[in-house]
Amino acid sequence: MSNIWIIIIALGIFLLFIFLFYLVTHRYVKKEYGMKTWKQWPSQLSYWQAAILYSTGFTVVVMLLLKWSNVLTIS
Repeated sequence: MSNIWIIIIALGIFLLFIFLFYLVTHRYVKKEYGMKTWKQWPSQLSYWQAAILYSTGFTVVVMLLLKWSNVLTIS
């Protein structure tokens, strides 16, 4: 496979995990923090940092599983 397709697949998986993280946790986090605290940037920054960290980890795991199962041929 071309490297550009591997990057596109990885980016798609990353965006999918960010979206799923947002769907699962957004309401709970807003309720837990309260609207006054949630509107301050440090609260939102830590939330999105966690979203990026978890999504990156899950993307790496999925890409390794795809490579291990020979779905992707990464050279």
